Amino acid sequence: MVSPLSSHAAEYPLSEPAPTEAAITQLQALAEYADYSLLDELTPDPQASPEGKDHHPRQVFSGHYVPVTPTPIANPKYIAHSQHFFKELGLADSLAQTDAFMRMFSGDLSDVPSPMKKLGWATGYALSIYGTEYNQQCPFQTGNGYGDGRAVSVLEAVLNGKRWEMQLKGGGRTPYCRGADGRAVLRSSIREFLAQEHMHAMGVPSSRSLSLYVSQSETVDRAWYSEGSRSNDPDIMVSDPVAITTRVAPSFLRVGQLELFARRVRNKAHSGAQEELKQIFLHLIKREYHEQISDELPLTEKLVKLAGEFRDRLTSLVTHWMRIGYCQGNFNSDNCAAGGFTLDYGPFGFCEQFDPFFQPWTGGGRHFSFFNQIAAAQMNYNMFCKALAPLLEDTPSALDELATVQASFASVMESNIEAMWAAKLGMDSYQSELFMALIKLMMETGVDYNLFFRELSNVPKDLTQLSRSFYQAPHEQTAKQWITWLNKWREHTRADENSLALSTKMKRINPKYTWREWLVVPAYQKAMQGDYSLVRELQQVLSHPYDEQSKQIEDKYYQLRPSAFFNTGGVSHYNCSS
Repeated sequence: MVSPLSSHAAEYPLSEPAPTEAAITQLQALAEYADYSLLDELTPDPQASPEGKDHHPRQVFSGHYVPVTPTPIANPKYIAHSQHFFKELGLADSLAQTDAFMRMFSGDLSDVPSPMKKLGWATGYALSIYGTEYNQQCPFQTGNGYGDGRAVSVLEAVLNGKRWEMQLKGGGRTPYCRGADGRAVLRSSIREFLAQEHMHAMGVPSSRSLSLYVSQSETVDRAWYSEGSRSNDPDIMVSDPVAITTRVAPSFLRVGQLELFARRVRNKAHSGAQEELKQIFLHLIKREYHEQISDELPLTEKLVKLAGEFRDRLTSLVTHWMRIGYCQGNFNSDNCAAGGFTLDYGPFGFCEQFDPFFQPWTGGGRHFSFFNQIAAAQMNYNMFCKALAPLLEDTPSALDELATVQASFASVMESNIEAMWAAKLGMDSYQSELFMALIKLMMETGVDYNLFFRELSNVPKDLTQLSRSFYQAPHEQTAKQWITWLNKWREHTRADENSLALSTKMKRINPKYTWREWLVVPAYQKAMQGDYSLVRELQQVLSHPYDEQSKQIEDKYYQLRPSAFFNTGGVSHYNCSS
């Protein structure tokens, strides 16, 4: 079982990746590492255009992917790239600003060097919300038109011994665009670019950020919030620059994608449905679980083992989310990566003033709120198992094993979550009474979630040393309860005996610098005027979340949310307009 405080992607705090002997400086050199396993091993849509000119909504009835050319953004300009990830991949920083690299990763594949392909690909997937299957979001009401509407994968490569898929977010229309324009605006692109590397730096499994380019001439209209708006929904239309950020992962296979092929099996959609379902699961194992699942195992054993491995990754992932105050906002099955990492940085947010039902997305509802992510993960896992089941129907014993693994999800999740709370509090084991008393006090007082746990990591001796994390001073009776709690906590952790070791341990669990939307908003507002300095400053700050940084950085980024930004549209809440 995966430890709730470990990650199959990274440990935290992160160390700098070892430099490679010869960093890649030109796209031609990068092309030598291209290896398109998905295109080579899976089945294309038989009705697809061989040239990839497939940019209008239509039904896709079969096949694992649709070849499609991305639509380049006009007059691209460099904003940023991830220096940490470039080093990990063996790429030179200078590569990000070469003409050939910029053209490719702003959507122009027309002149990429061989053996790179001049076509990208998009995939379909199904949608379920809390275990209920939906077709309504498909324009044809059949489920055959739902999928990557503006995300186009353009490269699969094996770099430094790891396979990576590179996908353009905002790369233009695909057959799954549902009539939309296929673009991503600069605002959402900056958020995704920064958030992915921030999550990785905190040790949370996540898709990664490669590069960010903005068009100097192309804009699209989006509904958004006027300055200072207290509206729940956007109240103005704004013309936003379009941008493309390239996100990278071992694969972009989703639970919803597996569901799509399982639904086709159940509905007897076509004669090859069962084989396509088998192929996609085997491809998932090859791409995401090859180190854990031997290729020599029989199919049924592989699939049952896969269910156990995904259970462990998914429970670990959500435990990490809870640890850092992250709320996915829209944790449908199509936003649940089958590799067990964070995917889809659209309606996400980080809890500041503690609220178990924190939900930044106005369309998300309480069922996808902060503490309810545990239940949402269970539902997505159930749909994963439901998608897998048709491949085991001829082996009743394997179905029984799958049912046993599925039934264990709740207990594994509970064990992980309790171990996480204990670690955040610096304790060797979970103490339910102490934890529940803390949660009650945090809600009554109005406490900043991440600030509180970081201040607690300083091992305070009295309540005044926690006051920096309080949005309001506690009333006299509540203050007495805080003092009682603090004394009990110090006793449980033996704080008087080992305060320095305890503090060091807790600061490896509780980050100091975390995402604060009100500090990100000025960065993308300045970027819209062509000033990218705040984007780059945030990139550096958020890439070192556990470190003590300069006093200037602390004064700016380690503070409570100002009262002016409570209940403010586009800061405390937002729709999914991007």
